[in-house]
This record gives sequence, structure tokens and C-alpha cells, in this order.
Amino acid sequence: MARIQLSAIAAFAVFLALAAPSIAGDPDMLQDVCVADLKSSIKLNGFPCKAEITADDFFFAGLKKPGNTNNPAGSNVTAANVQSFSGVNTLGVSMARIDYAPGGQNPPHTHPRATEIIFVLDGVLEVGFITTANKLFTKTITVGDVFVFPRGLVHFQQNRGHVPASVIAGFNSQLQGTQAIATTLFAAAPPVPSDVLAKAFRVGTEEIDAVKAKFQ
Repeated sequence: MARIQLSAIAAFAVFLALAAPSIAGDPDMLQDVCVADLKSSIKLNGFPCKAEITADDFFFAGLKKPGNTNNPAGSNVTAANVQSFSGVNTLGVSMARIDYAPGGQNPPHTHPRATEIIFVLDGVLEVGFITTANKLFTKTITVGDVFVFPRGLVHFQQNRGHVPASVIAGFNSQLQGTQAIATTLFAAAPPVPSDVLAKAFRVGTEEIDAVKAKFQ
């Protein structure tokens, strides 16, 4: 009897291992469409469906024009995810346009819920990601090139040219989530204790406080 139970447990473990890739993205939808009702007070893993929908719910014109890159990073991300494009709710896809000023950067960040793939529209970019073994994979890409960033890994893009650059990004999630590493650590609310960061970065608390001040 014990051997049968162990075999059943082992079989279930194998099933879970085989099923893992299929549940790595957003859950499958159970109806043709489910346009997000962003005004609903109902809280769940995603957004509830609107009762009345139109073709406009499946249309988004926000990626036509470059975003404003006049900021410290010199970049701008225009998202076409469920928060701005409610027709993608439950469909497991979204997009973004990323614009970079000369020398601009999309700072190191992660997407905990999605793999990202980019297509270069203009310019020359240095891009890269870092594995959990701290191995950096980086490449210089230009117009027409494609690069992919695995889900959850820290990655970045930097404009290495002297003119503006831009890419179109695709995600296998309706809401990919973004954690910018520096902002997460130095601008959290309430703040991460300075002595915690000082020990992690092996510097003094004065240096940590100086960096925090730049994010206020």
C-alpha cells in the first residue's frame, strides 16, 4: 500500500513538473472576450468583465507617437496593457513603445509576470539581461533587430547612438508588472532602512541617504 501511495505521489510530482510551463503565463480564458471593467470595485486576480462592449474596447492608438523622454532616465514607456487597453483582459498579451533620448536608458528592471521581446524601430541600443547565476548576456542591436528578455530576470536597454531610439515591446501577459531596481530600493514607501541597504551595497549610510535624496 505504501509503495502504491509513493508511486501516486511521484506520478503527481511528474504531472506538476510537466504542467509548469503551461501555467507560467496568464491563465487561459473561459469565454471569447472579457473586456476589463476598470471601474469595478470587485477585487480578483485580474479584472472583471464589462457587460457592454464595443469595437473601441479592442483598439488602442497610444503607440503612434514618441513618448516624452525629458526625464532623468532619458526614456519613456508607453504601455498598451490592460490598464490602458481593456480589450486584452484575459488574453495574456500586451505591448509597449519605449523611446530613448540620445544616451537615454530604460534602467535595470524586471517583469515578474512576463517574458519581454523587443523590435527596434529606430536607433542603436545596448541591451542585456542577468541570470540568477549573475551571468550577463548583452548585445548591441539596431533597426529591425529583435531581442528577448526572459521572464523575471533583471534587464536593461541603453541608447548608444547620438539620435533618438525606439522599440516596440511585446509581453505574454495582460499586465506584465515592472520593478525598476533602483526605484524599488531607494524610493519605497515606507523606505527601506538605510542600514539595510548600506550593508547590502557595502557602503556607508550617508551614501545611501544621498542616493535616496535623488529619488525624492
